[in-house]
Amino acid sequence: MPIDVAARVIANRPLSSDYNVLALAAPEIASAASPGQFVMLRPGGGGGPLLRRPFSIFEILRGGDGTATGLTILSKRIGPSTSLIYDARDGQRVDCLGPLGRPFTLVDPPSHAWMIAGGVGLAPFATLAQALRARGVASTLFYGARRGEELFYLDFFRGLGVELVLTTEDGSAGERGRVIAPLDRRLAALPPSAEVMLYACGPEGMLAATARTAMTYGRRCEVSVERIMGCGLGGCYSCVVPMRGEDGAFHHVRSCLAGPVLPADQIRWE
Repeated sequence: MPIDVAARVIANRPLSSDYNVLALAAPEIASAASPGQFVMLRPGGGGGPLLRRPFSIFEILRGGDGTATGLTILSKRIGPSTSLIYDARDGQRVDCLGPLGRPFTLVDPPSHAWMIAGGVGLAPFATLAQALRARGVASTLFYGARRGEELFYLDFFRGLGVELVLTTEDGSAGERGRVIAPLDRRLAALPPSAEVMLYACGPEGMLAATARTAMTYGRRCEVSVERIMGCGLGGCYSCVVPMRGEDGAFHHVRSCLAGPVLPADQIRWE
């Protein structure tokens, strides 16, 4: 069952003029979370927004004995709620509900794991990369952004032994272009016997392109969809996704319950 706490802000690390990492003291939620799950946040106390907003759990914070002490979220300032998160100060309280949703399916060796991230779609991959390393799975992160200044936490992933494949739209870091191009080339070069699991999170266009690429090469792929959510508990039906059911027909599922992690080949991409 999800846990609802008034979590204390313990750190706010700006990454740029628009991106930040907010750390919250929510040990009960952190200790129960799995890679790919999310929390619903409402900052600002009584003067804040009416509805909470969904954020992937970015990191699990731990004390010296390994016990979970809190969690972080990676946020981009794009509206009133995310502006409040960007401006949050130590000691402030943030309503935090979680962990919510369906997590990623973890693979084991000899399978490899390829993570495909666009922008703040990086968020669910910090905990995933740690979980995969603990299982001895070799991992690669395909990470795309508009410019090099928006590629974050590279040393964190390098420290976990994750291979990095970087792209930027302006060519200021890594390969110039979209992240799907190197993904396509690498999949085309894989021998059929090689086992690889794809995990993707980012803008829906990128997810659709990743899903099509994975299906072209017959590779398994899970995507973490980014949907507007009003409650995170399935009550408001604001986050529906059309998916193929067991009868072969498409039905709308609530991504806060059936997802946010969903099998890419069962989604109707429009």
